[in-house]
Amino acid sequence: MRHIRLGLDRPGRYPLRAIGIAMAGSILLSGCFGGDGGSNDEASADPLTPSNGKLEATIRRTTNGVPHIKANDLSSAAFGAGYAQAEDNVCLLAEAIVKARSERSKYFGPDAKPGSGDNMNVINDFSYKAQDILGGAQRDYDNLSSESRAMIDGFTAGYNKYVADTPASDLPAECRNQPWVKEIEPTDLLAHYRIVGQYASGALFATGAVFIAVPPGESPSPTPVVAKLDETPAFDPAGVASQAKRFASSRTNYTDMGLASNAWGIGKGMTEQGRGALLANPHFPYTGHRRLYQMQMTVPGYLNVNGAGLLGTAIPLINFNEHLAWSHTVTTSRRFTLYELALKTGDNLTYIKDGEEKPITTKTFQIEVANGTSTPTVLERTFYYSEYGPMVSGNAITSGGLPVWGDPNSQGTTVAYTYRDANANTSGLLDTWLQMSRASNLTEFQDVFRNCGSTLWTNSTYADDQGNAFYIDSSSVPNLSPTALSTIDFKRRYSASYNTLFENGLTLLDGSTSRDDWVEGECNGLVPYEDKPKLLRTDFVQNSNSSYWSTNPDEFLTDYSPMFGEENAPINARTRLGLKMLQNPMGHGLDANTPAPAGQDGKFSAKDLIGVIWNDRGWYAEQFLGELLDRCDTIGTTDVNIPSGMGLLPADPAVSGSARSVADGCTALHNWNGTYAIDSTGAHTFRTFVDIYMRSFPDDLQTEFDPDDPVYTPADPDPANKGTADDHMLESLAAALTLLDDAGIAYDAKLGDVQYYQPTGGVPPGGDASGVVTQSPKIPWHGGDGNVDGAFNAVGVVNSDFAEDTIIPRTNTSQYEDASGNRFAAGLSSDSVEGKGWKIARGTSWHFGLEFTDNGPEAYGLVSYSESSDAMSPYFTDQSERFSNKDYRKLLFKESDIEANLLPQGETTISE
Repeated sequence: MRHIRLGLDRPGRYPLRAIGIAMAGSILLSGCFGGDGGSNDEASADPLTPSNGKLEATIRRTTNGVPHIKANDLSSAAFGAGYAQAEDNVCLLAEAIVKARSERSKYFGPDAKPGSGDNMNVINDFSYKAQDILGGAQRDYDNLSSESRAMIDGFTAGYNKYVADTPASDLPAECRNQPWVKEIEPTDLLAHYRIVGQYASGALFATGAVFIAVPPGESPSPTPVVAKLDETPAFDPAGVASQAKRFASSRTNYTDMGLASNAWGIGKGMTEQGRGALLANPHFPYTGHRRLYQMQMTVPGYLNVNGAGLLGTAIPLINFNEHLAWSHTVTTSRRFTLYELALKTGDNLTYIKDGEEKPITTKTFQIEVANGTSTPTVLERTFYYSEYGPMVSGNAITSGGLPVWGDPNSQGTTVAYTYRDANANTSGLLDTWLQMSRASNLTEFQDVFRNCGSTLWTNSTYADDQGNAFYIDSSSVPNLSPTALSTIDFKRRYSASYNTLFENGLTLLDGSTSRDDWVEGECNGLVPYEDKPKLLRTDFVQNSNSSYWSTNPDEFLTDYSPMFGEENAPINARTRLGLKMLQNPMGHGLDANTPAPAGQDGKFSAKDLIGVIWNDRGWYAEQFLGELLDRCDTIGTTDVNIPSGMGLLPADPAVSGSARSVADGCTALHNWNGTYAIDSTGAHTFRTFVDIYMRSFPDDLQTEFDPDDPVYTPADPDPANKGTADDHMLESLAAALTLLDDAGIAYDAKLGDVQYYQPTGGVPPGGDASGVVTQSPKIPWHGGDGNVDGAFNAVGVVNSDFAEDTIIPRTNTSQYEDASGNRFAAGLSSDSVEGKGWKIARGTSWHFGLEFTDNGPEAYGLVSYSESSDAMSPYFTDQSERFSNKDYRKLLFKESDIEANLLPQGETTISE
């Protein structure tokens, strides 16, 4: 058995795989880009680093605290970005670094929830070490491009300056006087980027699947490292393995990473100005590391971009400059492949590939675990690796569908499982976004991806001042050979179990043959530009997380690798609604008072596009409400049956099999305007109905999906028993009303009275969650659930005791669930303490409508949850109130606008 480093990059070559073109990007940025990103000021001699070696930036805060950072070089601009982000979100950034360094156990103890015995911190810490998060960052740092080094070094220095200059006692409650808030190294930030890159791949295995992957006869439990024979560790690690297996087995679908978005690129044929326009509408968490933070970064003559990025990114990610704009949506593509290894007979640490023996190698890691004493427990674990990457428990990730390590598969071959991650090394992710931000035209933007740039797990939707609308699946996708793809297709057709794995996001390949290896090619194993789905139009392109196929139904995209997603397949409800609005830009939906998507002239403007997000329309209401009301009118006051066995009433199962009137619910729905605005009455009643209807009667629609009409099919509820006591739609409504009765919510309540945003916190990781407090009054929240309601302005409830991606405690609400743990009505709560209804914690976040005019970009939008996660900041809920009131602000870009909107004492110059 050998202990070796198994990097996926070829010796002597800079690691380009899955990170874009860090080295090639350096050449491209200095030699090929003619654009200056919108800044006409004179460039400094060296646009990357300060000539005098001293970082210095000016931070100007405008309306709602948005920082506009200006510096003479890129590193200084990133310095300002790091300082501003820390000023607004230091606790979240610090916790992210603790996570990336595999030090949660060191500071917070073994459990994410103290005293629970969940051992999640131990599992996470070891898993991230096994996935080479910090170690890889430390190795790769010296190979970064000059641009990446400038940004990472600068951001780190800015963060460190804020931490050094701010007394620990003045920090927000979540990290006040905490030892883990300290200065960091550039490699720590780089490690955080590696986690960000793997949100849709390796991170899915970091909760147990890698941890419990051990050969027969080996225990996955870590071993205490005891310095003296008479020492007894205060922490018992024996229960870690069972918890890891439980967590690993809890996930069955690897296609859902909990993120969604809408993006439209509008071409010159559909805009008021005859130029391009963009709708950007990410649906991200309101808490944790995936909060989007808006800022403008300007380096005169080199860069001028306004947008928002995930916390910790040294440049914004969803942006606009003087000439172009883009947004991102999570793709349906696959970012990893699972491999089945054929083990050598009698040897569980050797596999056979192309007739040759290959070793399964090992690496051993240690972590520290706080145990209540002055000396932490040190735990040690050995992890296993193939040539592709870490070993995983195939049995756990498929809930028993695949054999355990060393057991035979269906063909009698003893097997084990491993995976290769397209985003295993994301050290150069900043290069891709820097190049995009500096591009001044479509060709330069496309060149980023021609040179193997990647946006990791997203599509890119683009518009520019020349009237182009462009879409590309710009994610990192494994490049499989035609033979390998044909084999996948064959297995899907003739093996139901294999197809189930594939539909759940697991692409199982044969590790016994090089046939299934990735084709390295020019992009080091990733699909190159020419083979990616993409479309250029002058009317529109769009994506709302359905596959690339339906980007524009006038020009379906076909014949791409199935690793990008399905073709000729049903599209989700938000995509259907978005396409309906694009194809009918003067249609009002169900409410004549709701503005048409493109206003009265049928041509889109920036204000029209922010209005599209805020019109609060929902697909299922527009598809089903009229039919439901017809049936309501027919049944009148006659009782409707609630079929036994529906399993929809956990609070009172005896109600199933009874009957009740739906007349009052029907009255509420007759008075509903069909939108999810805060003053709409009855919206929640329809939500509860449609959730029960779609899950209880999935085969009720009689018109099947037609690939020639993806927007309006499937459709048409079954007319059998229409308007009777056994009508499936009415039965679902009866069950919904009973559920609302149990929750104590009136059928005709205003949505804003039962759906709200209310941040909670005040307790650090590892602290007593009973001390969590509400940090603002309830803020009425418009929008609907993207899946249940089919709402374009998608918002939703999060069922978690922690801020997203963190172990910072938050207050969860008790939610109605069925016997399988599935939530009813998109997270309906009857919590009399926290509040009845829907407590929103994800969805529309950073969002804007933009158009290019003769005077440059004009944009309007908000960050729905505001810029700061510090409850004492004036920028904590100020934009949240604006979102509630549909009060957008202009996104300032020009110097004159920035100067005119400076906050009092809003300009600060910082330096090392």
